[in-house]
Amino acid sequence: MSRQYLTAEDVENAGSMEIVVDEKTIVTPQALEVAEAAGISIRTAAGSYSEPTPDRGPDASFAMRGLPQLPEPSAGTPGEGGIVTAFGKNRQGVLAEITGVLAELGVGVLDVSQKVVGGHFHMVLSIELTNSHDFRDLQERLACLGGSDDYLVQLMHDRVFRFMHRI
Repeated sequence: MSRQYLTAEDVENAGSMEIVVDEKTIVTPQALEVAEAAGISIRTAAGSYSEPTPDRGPDASFAMRGLPQLPEPSAGTPGEGGIVTAFGKNRQGVLAEITGVLAELGVGVLDVSQKVVGGHFHMVLSIELTNSHDFRDLQERLACLGGSDDYLVQLMHDRVFRFMHRI
């Protein structure tokens, strides 16, 4: 089954205050933002637009049960986790800086994988989040580490990481 996509560029070039799409059309999140900001309504012939349900691949029924519940990360739930990735120039104290921020915030490290090649390192940490952890705050604190040319640290919710790596 062929699907169509509506992008932000499509919305910007529409030249209309209303866009009618097919029921199977996927409207990107960026297109929805541009449409909302410009006061443009997106709808189907049958009424208001809603994201089509997954209907392809061996995991379609699983995706229908699992993906709609994927939360916007805000605070963790016991047993949920995150994936911290870091890479950059290797030097003494990098691991201590990253795990120091996690320890300061009471975040548990479940697993660590680190490799150094040619003066550069790559590290992946699996962490456990609890209700007391503000996901966005933790993300910002980690992103501030390393400076602009030393190393980069990123955090993503483990559910996003798992779904992203299933493809």
